[in-house]
Amino acid sequence: MANVAVVGSQWGDEGKGKIVDWLSERADVVVRFQGGHNAGHTLVIDGVTYKLSLLPSGIVRKGKLSILGNGVVLDPWAFAKEVDEIASKGVVVTPDNLKIAENAVLILPVHRELDEMREGANSGVKIGTTKRGIGPAYEDKAGRRAIRVIDLADPATLPIKVEGLLAHHNALRRGNRLDELEAAPIVAALMEIAPRVLPFVAPVWRVLDEAKRQGQRILFEGAQGTMLDVDHGTYPFVTSSNTIAGQAAGGSGVGPGAIGYVLGITKAYTTRVGEGPFPTELTDAVGQRLGERGHEFGTVTGRKRRCGWFDAVMVRQAIKTGGITGIALTKLDVLDGFDELKVCTAYEIGGKRVDHLPAGMDAQAKVTPIYETLEGWSDSTQGARSWAQLPAAAVKYVRYVEELIEAPVALLSTSPDREDTILMTDPFAD
Repeated sequence: MANVAVVGSQWGDEGKGKIVDWLSERADVVVRFQGGHNAGHTLVIDGVTYKLSLLPSGIVRKGKLSILGNGVVLDPWAFAKEVDEIASKGVVVTPDNLKIAENAVLILPVHRELDEMREGANSGVKIGTTKRGIGPAYEDKAGRRAIRVIDLADPATLPIKVEGLLAHHNALRRGNRLDELEAAPIVAALMEIAPRVLPFVAPVWRVLDEAKRQGQRILFEGAQGTMLDVDHGTYPFVTSSNTIAGQAAGGSGVGPGAIGYVLGITKAYTTRVGEGPFPTELTDAVGQRLGERGHEFGTVTGRKRRCGWFDAVMVRQAIKTGGITGIALTKLDVLDGFDELKVCTAYEIGGKRVDHLPAGMDAQAKVTPIYETLEGWSDSTQGARSWAQLPAAAVKYVRYVEELIEAPVALLSTSPDREDTILMTDPFAD
């Protein structure tokens, strides 16, 4: 059976949690391969709501192995808190059902402070981060000065490594008129939290290799969305990691051949949290209606999401850069009741028609959408579990989306309930 990678094809918040949960019931292993606790997944299972930020969605399912890969940046205190929170809802997390890559990078308080300082500064570009230290942790990883999970197991050398980290950070702090930090308190805090993390640590590349050899189904779970990818997104208004499916291999320790099907989670309209370009954004009553009907508030931050019409240009580009095989179209029911719907089919910049989102920040800011108008539908699609239950106009909308993005709809989601899903193509099939 094919292994599946799940990624977002827009700016995140596409409804990956439900789809990953739906798929994880059929998977044996669920791997989170990038990002940190800045990504939120909301799952509704048997009437119980689980809000996950760091843990893979498969953790709420018995008999599944969940893995935090080396591409993840891990805040050990946030990890312990999330484990405790889901334990209060009856989900037991043990080293038998969760493994953490020994070579994953840790997020420290110094990273959070730097993130907050930058976002609160009066100069420079505001990215709209969650201020949780994700970006600074990835910076230290690239700079080869990060503290990694495995370092918690070596208290003899940890102080030396923290001193090396602070040589960089204290220079930044001096430049920003912040007090310098001593290594000893940071080391003490890490040693205190270490027992909550170390039991889960493993060479996950080996665990995954064994799972492949045994023919187990592996589900690779991404965070955020393709247009937040540090290379392929709306730079600099992006996250600090690669969010495309290619990162599933590098961020978990498997070869690219291990990924057989890439499922792009795609909302039936478009939303974005934080700063940055948004060609189809609606600041009028229609945009407000989409936000209210779609309950568009961030799982992690609670921030109100910006809303707009479906951007087929952007999704088509995400499909090309991400190697997406097919999409899962979510929140179709939010479009119920609109007399007409608009879909962005191209852009215009300075009077010139373009068929892709340009890489330049200035050019992105000048993009104007070109729309096609489609007939809406008055009947409800909420809870539909077959094509026959969908209004004809809704079917036409879905088929037009497929044509524009040049990829098939493999799954169609019609409510937050995991059972309200129409399956057209089985991603796990060979």
